[in-house]
Amino acid sequence: MKKYKTLKDHVYDYIAEQILEGNLIPSQRINETAISQELSVSRTPVREALIQLSCEDILENVPRKGFVLKGVTEKEAAELYTVIGTLDGTAAQASCDTLTEKDLKRMEFYIQSMDLSINTNNYEMYLEQQELFHQVYIDQCENEILSDTISRLRSKFFTRGYSKDRANKNEKLLSQINDEHREILRLFKEKDKDGLFSYIVNVHWSPSNAHHELL
Repeated sequence: MKKYKTLKDHVYDYIAEQILEGNLIPSQRINETAISQELSVSRTPVREALIQLSCEDILENVPRKGFVLKGVTEKEAAELYTVIGTLDGTAAQASCDTLTEKDLKRMEFYIQSMDLSINTNNYEMYLEQQELFHQVYIDQCENEILSDTISRLRSKFFTRGYSKDRANKNEKLLSQINDEHREILRLFKEKDKDGLFSYIVNVHWSPSNAHHELL
C-alpha cells in the first residue's frame, strides 16, 4: 500500500527533482521563500522538508547562510555502495517469489525505456526509469523499513554530479549499467535468489563502481 504524501513529502520531492536536474549545486543556498512561492505552500512544510534532507545528510544547515546542498566524496560513495548493495540484494531475495508476470514485464519495459533515454541523451528520463525498475521489486519485499532505508540512502546520490550537458560522455557507462539491469531481470525470471543477491552486491552495487556517481 502506498503511503499518503504530505505537503512536506511533495516539497521534498520537488527539491530532490531540482537537485537531479542540476538546478541546485553543492554549496548553493536553498531559497526557502522561492520554494514556498513556487509550490504555493507555507514556509512550514518547506522547512520540514529541508530539515529532513539535512538529517539525511543531503543538505547542510550552515550558520548565517541557511541550508546548502552537500556533495558526495568518493569515499562516501564507496561506503554507500557497500551498504545499499547489501540492502538492495536482500530486498531482491525477499521479493523473488512474489513478483508477478506483470511485474517482470514492467521491469522489461523500464529497461527498454532506459535504452531509449540513452539513445536520445535524455539523462533525466534514464534516472526516472532506473528508479522505477528497482522500485518494482523493492515494493514487493514486504519490509517497509528495508524499503524506506534503501530510499533514504539512495537519495544521497541526488548530488551525483551528472548533467544534461554530460550525458554523451556517460552513454557507454549507462549502457553497461542497463545491461546489468537485464541480468538482474534474467535472475528474477529464473528465481535465482542466491544469484540475485551475489550479482546485485558484487556487480551492480560494487564499491569499485562508486566513482561513476561522481563523473
